Amino acid sequence: MTDHALRDGLAQPGKRDFLYIVTGVAAAGAVGGLVWPFIDQMNPASDTLALASVETDYSKVALGQQVVVKWRGKPVFIRHRTPQEIAAAVADDHADLRDPATDASRHKPGMAEWLIVIGVCTHLGCVPTFGEGEYKGWLCPCHGSVYDTSGRIRKGPAPKNLYLPDYAFLPAGKVKLG
Repeated sequence: MTDHALRDGLAQPGKRDFLYIVTGVAAAGAVGGLVWPFIDQMNPASDTLALASVETDYSKVALGQQVVVKWRGKPVFIRHRTPQEIAAAVADDHADLRDPATDASRHKPGMAEWLIVIGVCTHLGCVPTFGEGEYKGWLCPCHGSVYDTSGRIRKGPAPKNLYLPDYAFLPAGKVKLG
């Protein structure tokens, strides 16, 4: 080393050190620029974000009927349960259930006549039909999973109850999903 590179016994940074630092920063920026599109493509699509919440009118659903609303690309069953369906569900609260849940935990307090579930079988994602099966709830035609009138799994290969979406009842007979 030359005398002008040493000062108090320490090496002073030179042009070469500066070039290493600039090259490292440029390389890190280039890697970030290449990786960002891959990370960004994992975000939900804009059409999915537009469906983040959906409002629908449930006041016109007759007793014993249900409507199907598409929410986040999945069917959601909004069922207006009869007193018989509610009584059957409450009577089975203490039955041997694969995924234990009471009927009261499956609906909003004071709104037992309204059951809102995501209409996708928890086995392989098929859409169950209502009014069939031993428990007169939903039956998945693909592999035979049977759900009761509270959406709880009773028979078949499905491991879980029909999932409950986030929802809130709004004034004027509307419900907001999401």
